Amino acid sequence: MSLNPVPIDREPAAGAVLLTGIPGSGKSTVAEALAGRLRMSAHIQVDALQQMIVSGGQWPSPAENAEADRQIFLRARNACLLAESFARASFIPVLDDVVVRRAHLDFYRTNLAAVPLHVIVLAPGPAVAWQRNRTREKVLTTDWSPLDSAMRSELGQQGTWIDNADRTVEETVGAILSVTGLASIPEDDQPLQ
Repeated sequence: MSLNPVPIDREPAAGAVLLTGIPGSGKSTVAEALAGRLRMSAHIQVDALQQMIVSGGQWPSPAENAEADRQIFLRARNACLLAESFARASFIPVLDDVVVRRAHLDFYRTNLAAVPLHVIVLAPGPAVAWQRNRTREKVLTTDWSPLDSAMRSELGQQGTWIDNADRTVEETVGAILSVTGLASIPEDDQPLQ
């Protein structure tokens, strides 16, 4: 291994993907699978950036909390910085975050402007999302299903909405690849899991 610096950045990535939806919609699972299908990609879990706050972290809650709201934008800014870095180095960033409000989406669009941003909203419906929340390893005790109507009201005309209630992860990834036009790894070349 050489200790000499080498160029990091190359041809910019073809785009970035922001996967959103209410908790339980399948964002993290689909984002990981999507990243695995792209030739060069990075999965950025925005919740993981929130977990990096060791002291003073405030997670979003249904109650009004100005500090939690500030931290939503802080983690979005850090996700955009990381995504821009990956995109400049030819890796397609696949971000997953709960984006409910237009201001939050506009923040992503403004701060991740170096490459085309594909906004994908996973929308299995509140009942399916709540059922998934109750049966997964990362169990949530708060019913976030009311976010579905808020998201539809604020973001209904934004991005591509995919009803993944009855789709497999693979079918959902296929639909995302189809609407974004991002090149995927041929089925025969994919690593065995």
